[in-house]
Amino acid sequence: MSNKLKFEKYLIHKKDKIKISSKEIKKGDIFLALQGTNFHGNKFIKSSIKKGAKYCITDNKNHIKNTNIICVDNIKNYLIELAKRKRKLYKGKVIGITGSAGKTTLKETLAYFLKKNHTISFSKKSYNNELGVIISILNLNLKSLFSIFEIGTNNFGEIKYLTSIVKPSEIFITNIQSTHLENFRLKSNIAKEKSDIFKSKYNHSRKTLYINTNNKSEKIVLNLAMKENNLKIININKNQKKYFIKDIINKNNYYQIIFSINKKLTVINTKMIINFRLINLLFCYAFFDQNKLNINTIEKRQKYLKPVDGRGLSHNITINKKKIKIIDESYNANPDTMEQSIIYFNNIKKSNLKKILILGDMNELGEDSNNLHINLLKKVNEYNFKFVILCGELLRRSIKKLPKSHGFRYLHNKNNIMNFLKSHVHNHDIILIKCSNSTEINKFANYLLGKGNYN
Repeated sequence: MSNKLKFEKYLIHKKDKIKISSKEIKKGDIFLALQGTNFHGNKFIKSSIKKGAKYCITDNKNHIKNTNIICVDNIKNYLIELAKRKRKLYKGKVIGITGSAGKTTLKETLAYFLKKNHTISFSKKSYNNELGVIISILNLNLKSLFSIFEIGTNNFGEIKYLTSIVKPSEIFITNIQSTHLENFRLKSNIAKEKSDIFKSKYNHSRKTLYINTNNKSEKIVLNLAMKENNLKIININKNQKKYFIKDIINKNNYYQIIFSINKKLTVINTKMIINFRLINLLFCYAFFDQNKLNINTIEKRQKYLKPVDGRGLSHNITINKKKIKIIDESYNANPDTMEQSIIYFNNIKKSNLKKILILGDMNELGEDSNNLHINLLKKVNEYNFKFVILCGELLRRSIKKLPKSHGFRYLHNKNNIMNFLKSHVHNHDIILIKCSNSTEINKFANYLLGKGNYN
């Protein structure tokens, strides 16, 4: 048997072996030598082998002679064919999650509840583009009962392409919001693009669609779904009266949430009402009920569920020997999630608590980007925070178009922001950071949380 055939057999029958970063390589792993932002992965083949990589995949025909190194003409095309082969072998239930926002959080939430009693596979990080989906399939445990994939898009045609590879039978569409408008222009186009995940001409395996309809664009998805044959639609909108939040009761120092799950009531307690997290729980309850799983698992384990890194996870750090709490939502942002986060932050009620809001630009909003940032600042002005710190070219331009500054603090880079915080924070201040990925504020959040102590 050739080295290449041995590699393919190894990859298909093993799980979680592929790595794209040489820093993550452990014994038995497979390193993909891909072109990175700064370096080509070929530079790290030798070090990966020294760290224990069983195989390295490269397209460099001049590589050193080594049985650990597999050379192919086109890495991506080669991996796609292997992913299709492995997907055909998988007999478990495949779950596909798409939507404008919240894909990773819902995936992690559902995985958290499922893995308590079942062997599962799920994509790591936010692996929802072409390469991420392919790697997730190749890292799949063929013995798992459930597998969960994120399927993302930022342009037309990507959902149907990725769906044709993943072939999910259970499908979640989290929401339709104002994301990637630079390419899609209209939310209705986003709705149509996301709907390709359940269309039979792209996905013969689809059986059940879980959706929450709260706006016109989400109703477009529902109408398209209703035209499909043999597609079961589970709408968790309260008007459907099958899966919904029946009541929220304020108990002074906590809230009691009463869910109605297929005419049965289940109750959880929470200190803070965060709408999208409650919706995620409702999605999970609906999935467990539809698949005849024990919904008590959710009730018992939800209090131990932590937010995902960059999507609401809290950190305790010190700045100038002052103890500060950071709520990190720096992974991504659009006008809808910005508003949700600001309302949530405003509703945090604790005595002697001072709140600092740090906002960065929202990317990929297209021709209406300036107006959307101006509207955001107008909404922020409705609330009373200790400081509102802004950073990013879009926000800088937006401040100038407001009738007055509203007391916003515009700071040009992460160093300016850090210096400002050192001079102005006090013990037990709380900071919420919200922005799109790859912005200056996103870099600041990574810098701030990378050390945790700034004295």
